Amino acid sequence: MFHGKTAVVTGGANGIGAAAARLLGEHGAAVWIFDREPPPDGTTARYAAVDVASRDSLDAAFAASGAPDVVMVNAGIAGEEDFLDHSAEGWERILAVNLGGAFHTVQAAARLMRNRGGAIVVTASTNSYDGEARLAAYNASKAGLLGLVHTAANELGPYGIRVNAVCPGLIRTRLTERHFSNPEVLRDYFRGIPLGRGGLPEEVAQACLFLASDRASYITGATLFVDGGQMACKFGTWSEETAEFREGRWRLR
Repeated sequence: MFHGKTAVVTGGANGIGAAAARLLGEHGAAVWIFDREPPPDGTTARYAAVDVASRDSLDAAFAASGAPDVVMVNAGIAGEEDFLDHSAEGWERILAVNLGGAFHTVQAAARLMRNRGGAIVVTASTNSYDGEARLAAYNASKAGLLGLVHTAANELGPYGIRVNAVCPGLIRTRLTERHFSNPEVLRDYFRGIPLGRGGLPEEVAQACLFLASDRASYITGATLFVDGGQMACKFGTWSEETAEFREGRWRLR
């Protein structure tokens, strides 16, 4: 699917990015991981130490990798703070990494891709649409990514560059492991997910691969939810009257 193509994955050392990097490699791509920390031992992708909030850092990494055909814009951070007490430092750092880093990555990559075309996939979030409490900076950064995706798709389409987003729901990664380790939290959270469970990084990565592949050749400026149906559900799907919560997910009786 990606034989002869070069793929760059930011934030590819862990979680969704690591799953995407692995799948791209399995489908023939020459993969570069741009991350602040190296990937685990045994990873076949090449690695460049990158802080996506630094344009100089990104430019140096792209100079090493060369022009990409596929870019997965996945690097991101989160932090919980009450809105009224949210620190300016926390706000600025999260926006700098999640939104500023995505802008710099997309722009730097597109300048190299404009004579060859290609695909860019941005990891946004269901939080691009809702106002989950204590996540003001994260929510704002993820909402901003959709504006970036729409604008980039508009301006880069004439160069044959497609730009799309995935919006994961609650996915089991290093950042969310504490939630998955608390059955009571999951019980209530998963009531509003029609599939009754959280997601896996590989499930998001498969959606990313589709959007990056030629199978999505007429798709750009789009957003694909990978959330188990969460954003389609308003008042919750699951009730003890018809179902039970066991083994980390809701199931019909």
